[in-house]
Amino acid sequence: MFRPVVHLSGAVLLAMSALSVQHARAAEFVVKPVTITEMKAVFGQVESRIVVPARARIGGSVEEIRIGEGDQVREGQTIALIVDEKLALQLGAAAAKIEALNSQLANARIELERSQQLRETGTASQSRLDQARTQFEVATNQVAAAQAEKAVIEQSTREGEVLAPATGRVLTVPVTLGSVILPGEEIARVAPGPYYLRLSLPERHAAEIVQGSQVMVGERGLAQPSGETAAARPGRIIKVYPEIIDGRVIADVEVGGIGDYFVKERTLVSIPVGKRTVLSVPPEAVRTVHGVDYLKLTAGNDQIDVAVILGESFEQDGLKRVEVLSGLRDGDRVLLP
Repeated sequence: MFRPVVHLSGAVLLAMSALSVQHARAAEFVVKPVTITEMKAVFGQVESRIVVPARARIGGSVEEIRIGEGDQVREGQTIALIVDEKLALQLGAAAAKIEALNSQLANARIELERSQQLRETGTASQSRLDQARTQFEVATNQVAAAQAEKAVIEQSTREGEVLAPATGRVLTVPVTLGSVILPGEEIARVAPGPYYLRLSLPERHAAEIVQGSQVMVGERGLAQPSGETAAARPGRIIKVYPEIIDGRVIADVEVGGIGDYFVKERTLVSIPVGKRTVLSVPPEAVRTVHGVDYLKLTAGNDQIDVAVILGESFEQDGLKRVEVLSGLRDGDRVLLP
């Protein structure tokens, strides 16, 4: 009874060995050159495509400022109040003028009514009636003109309210309380967006910067975070300016989710500046021992450990790969775990 069990165990071991050999062969990775896009990290500066000034419509002194730098405002919101003391005096004079003209109008109406009654009895002539009617019409028009002048003064008084020209964030408020300003002077600057990143690149990259190219925008801040690839967001170059300024190429990048950034804030952007051919392996094939990276290569039935120097990580066809700078050749077979 013992011997058959031994033969059965041996058969099982042989079968498991065969499966292990097949699994090892199936887990081999053949090294081949691949072409990748070379990325360069540069600084992008957040800009608002539109910056609208909120201007004073009348001259006077600033009596009230209701906003500050960084505040959110909505279109039509009152952000400051300008007062011109002369307008109050002009408004009082206009009211007094209207009151005097109304008295003249009342007298003209009474004279017209009296002339009409006398004309009906034949006591007054037609010319007197016409003269009274003309005086009444003149007084009526004078009152209308005075009321229009008063409406203009009242409108000027209302225009002392400085309104936000658009919905957005306040960038600057260059005036203080009590400042004397002129009509059309800037009270605040509002950035309604949309926001984009402006890049300034060295002239040597001018030929590689193409409109429509994809870029990667890192996390918020100037420091390069570890795990930047996972945190990066895709963007797209929407405009490349044809003029080189001070040896720099200017380009604009469109990316979502930067509406809460500060205007003029800088962040890291990885842009494509060329292509190169590399050798790469899956990251799980790398084994690190005492700070040295190793790959296990297969040559026939032999397996050898080779020390390698790794480069940057990237994705190819949706799979993660790591660049191998030295230690591999085209056609090597790497054993995967």
